[in-house]
Amino acid sequence: MLGLFLVAAAAELVAVAADLTVLQWIAKPLLALSLIGYLLRAGRRDLVTVALVLACAGDVVLLARGQTWFLVGMVFFLGTQICLLVAFLRRSRPRWPTFVIGGLFWLTANALLWNHLGGLRVPILLYSLALVAMAAAATGHGRRVGAGAVLFVVSDLLIGLRSAGFPLPAHDVLVMSTYAAALALIATGWANAPEPANPID
Repeated sequence: MLGLFLVAAAAELVAVAADLTVLQWIAKPLLALSLIGYLLRAGRRDLVTVALVLACAGDVVLLARGQTWFLVGMVFFLGTQICLLVAFLRRSRPRWPTFVIGGLFWLTANALLWNHLGGLRVPILLYSLALVAMAAAATGHGRRVGAGAVLFVVSDLLIGLRSAGFPLPAHDVLVMSTYAAALALIATGWANAPEPANPID
């Protein structure tokens, strides 16, 4: 399944760079789908797998154009972040300074972009809160999961910059490469993490 993921990721980056719409419709959903298969084969039938199902749905929705589809996709990815957050907190609780740092980052990023987001201000404010909380919670689960969570923040921050009118060069390639790496690191790190002796309810 990881081989399928790598093929899908390479195809998706080529499709984004060359603006090949049909290839994007084929490759993008396979990113999360292949990792769902990987987690199921590893015996991980939990909220992280559910998070990837929601991410797959969000990927499909975001292939459509327009602000309405963007907001629907954001709802699916909000579900992704909440599922990841709950899954991470059930296994272990990171130290509180991590959440303080994440909170300061959340406040700063939203303050800087606030005047440029128009009608997306509140949706992005709420979504980014769940995203940053997820990343903070991920720090208690090893370097791989933590790095994946940080890359998820980077990928969505890039989307936020584009929504605010500040796209970077090769913007879409940067978004997809960081997103694909985030999914892979979280899924593989989670699959290889030992089950806690006393999980937190």
